[in-house]
Order: sequence, then C-alpha cells, then structure tokens
Amino acid sequence: MARVAIVTGGTRGIGEAISVALRDMGLTVAANYAGNDERARDFTNRNGIAAFKWDVADYEACQAGVARVADELGPVDVLVNNAGITRDGTIMKLSYEMWREVIDTNLGGCFNMAKAVFPGMRDRKWGRIVNIGSINGQAGQYGQVNYAAAKSGIHGFTKALSQEGARAGITVNAIAPGYIDTDMVAAVPSEVLEKIVAKIPVGRLGQAHEIARGVAFLCSEDGGFVTGSTLSINGGQHMY
Repeated sequence: MARVAIVTGGTRGIGEAISVALRDMGLTVAANYAGNDERARDFTNRNGIAAFKWDVADYEACQAGVARVADELGPVDVLVNNAGITRDGTIMKLSYEMWREVIDTNLGGCFNMAKAVFPGMRDRKWGRIVNIGSINGQAGQYGQVNYAAAKSGIHGFTKALSQEGARAGITVNAIAPGYIDTDMVAAVPSEVLEKIVAKIPVGRLGQAHEIARGVAFLCSEDGGFVTGSTLSINGGQHMY
C-alpha cells in the first residue's frame, strides 16, 4: 500500500510541484489548501491529486483535516509544511494583525500539522516531515520582520523536532528556497525583481520543480539518515 503524504499549500506554486513530485514517487498525496476552491478543482483535474480544504493556522481544523485524510486515504506518513503567506511592511507600518497572521500560518501551521501527524508516525516507527523555510529566514529581508521571523522559527523548530523523532524513525528536515519563479515572486515590482536576480550567482530565479526534487529526496527511503538539516536551494545567493 502506498504511503500517504500531506502537502500544505499544495495546490499552487512550489506546493503543486511538491505534490506532483511525491505523486510521481508513488505516494498517495493529499494537497491541502486554504481558500481558492476553483483553483483547487483545476489542480485536481490536471493532476489527479485530491485536494482538502482547511486553514493550517487553525489547530482544531488541522486535527480534523488530518483525520479526514487518514480516513479517506490512509494513515499519514509524510508531511510537507509548505503553506505560507506574506503581509509585508516595515515595522512602522506593520500592524499586529499582519504580524499574527504570518506567524500563525507560516510557523503555527508547522506546529499544528506536526502535532496532528506525529503520534501516528511514532506508533508506526516511520515518518518524514519537511518544513519549507526561506532564504529570508536565514538572511533577513527589509520589510519582512514577520515573514523572516516565522521562517527563521521554522529552522529552529525543525532542529528541535528532529531530536524527538529520530529514535522513532521520523526524520524532520527543512528546505530554504531562494527566489523561485512563482506567483508570489511575480508580484514583486519588476525593478525590484531585477535587483534581486542580479544578486543571484547563477543569474536566474529558481524553478518550483527544483525545490520539489529536494523535498522528494528528503521524503524517500534513501533520506532516512538525514534529519535536523536545512537544505538551501537558492542559486548561491546565501550560503548558510
């Protein structure tokens, strides 16, 4: 029986590429999404991957969502915490609500989802958790104190949780993407994006499938001796 994976924020951008890569590995994938029903239906029609709607910032919704996936597809052995949002602004303009939304989704979502799947992984003595961080959680970024704090927290969360899972056969790793050619990056003003690309040694934006291949390795049987690590995929822009 195929292992079951949940990919949060799994119906678009990097998340979609991860969902497809895990499907192509032979896993049964549940792609979580938060809001865009039409896009989720299109994703399922194109990829044949079931989409499940809940907000990862909501603890009870995560418990219920994981239970539903387990009931419909089977016990969850792989979790990719990819869901994330931005609410950018300098601290002088950043509201408390903008801070909380990003922390609750990007970092809180990792806790909520790990809390829901970890007991079952421990009982079955096998599990893979991959958390999607960011180059901006490693290097910081002007106007993103909320996003950088959340993504930096993910890297610490990963290291700590890996120590709890290791003896139970659960690996916990992170990937820190650089600037990837997704809708989120496309929203950056062109003149700003040009300056960003100029600082990337390979001279281009990354592609979502390049992140997905890293995730696929960490989720595989061959990734069993890698835990507590952060894999930076950023074209050489930041070496950490």
